[in-house]
Amino acid sequence: MTIFDVVRNAILAGFGMQEKVKDYIDELVKKGELSESQGAKLVKEWTEKADKSTSELSKSISETVSKALEKISLATKEDIDKLTKEIQNLSERVKKLEGSE
Repeated sequence: MTIFDVVRNAILAGFGMQEKVKDYIDELVKKGELSESQGAKLVKEWTEKADKSTSELSKSISETVSKALEKISLATKEDIDKLTKEIQNLSERVKKLEGSE
């Protein structure tokens, strides 16, 4: 199992948990243990925390992947774009030089 599989499963589990929490709060409202406004507030707070956690996890994964790529010295998109521009410039210079002979 790759790290991407682990992260994917964790995120999917988080979405499933979010739905279960919402169902549980709805049940508490039906039983009268929470008012509708309290239930809505709890769902909103929990959703915001879950979204924040997901965002932080995504950022952390992105940073980890970037560091791993740096360590193995793979070319970045920026590196490839820079080289592409340099090749285009050199090709234009070669064409000009070939045309002036």
